[in-house]
Amino acid sequence: MFGVLISIVACSKPLARFTMNADEEPIAPTRVSFTNESEKAETYYWDFGDGNSSEEFEPEHSYNLSGNYTVVLTAIKGNKKTMEEKDIYVKAPETCLVKMETTMGEMLIELSDLTPLHRDNFLKLAEEGYYEGLLFHRVIKGFMIQGGDPDSKNAPAGKRLGVGGPGYKVDAEFVEHLAHVKGAIAAARQGGSINPEKRSSGSQFYIVQGGSVSEEMLDRNEMQKGIVYSDDLRKEYVENGGTPFLDSDYTVFGKVIKGLDIIDDIAATSTDSADRPREDVKILKVTVIK
Repeated sequence: MFGVLISIVACSKPLARFTMNADEEPIAPTRVSFTNESEKAETYYWDFGDGNSSEEFEPEHSYNLSGNYTVVLTAIKGNKKTMEEKDIYVKAPETCLVKMETTMGEMLIELSDLTPLHRDNFLKLAEEGYYEGLLFHRVIKGFMIQGGDPDSKNAPAGKRLGVGGPGYKVDAEFVEHLAHVKGAIAAARQGGSINPEKRSSGSQFYIVQGGSVSEEMLDRNEMQKGIVYSDDLRKEYVENGGTPFLDSDYTVFGKVIKGLDIIDDIAATSTDSADRPREDVKILKVTVIK
């Protein structure tokens, strides 16, 4: 009798069962973890509904785009399998977000609707894959990290970089409360009398690391440039640092809202006499979150 029971158990099918651990109303980008409650299975296959999959027991998965997704767990034992599926709806973000993946980590960037020319241009280039494989070709610790030069793709050591672009410029869009605080993303440009309108490069940008900022520095900047800093902006400058001397001279069109440590890591890399990292720091992909 005991042997018969063992045989029945051995022949029974696995049972696929899981729960999703997500925000009540998840907004892209969002990360979801899964609790595996399956029984009698030996291996597992997860289909996350967005073209990605996993064979981990209890995986986590990031949904970068909004939409309806059907998650399917297949529990497998020998040649027997059962499946369970559940739906998850990820809402679109209310703000314009892009994820920048680099060889040193990821940054989540919020683009400002107050600078529509720069916002739309950056989104267009990102969706075309323009930035993929380009370098952070100019890195100055305590100042900023710069990228977006198409000539930097597969550039050999010693190649002069920093003058490439898509063949057009973008009109300046100065907004007083979009300032050069740590994490700000701004457009690079030619300086001096060659560019009196302060028009931006069509593709090159920099992300501010900056240094410490005092109230006195901000007071001086207000007097010299006619800027008025709000109390909130002053607080952010003093607490997090930045490069306020660039305000009203270069267009700030967004801000890193996640991954400030990646800026620090990139800024800390060893560079040559032209401020190019000795070991290439690449932009792997820029994904528009929508």
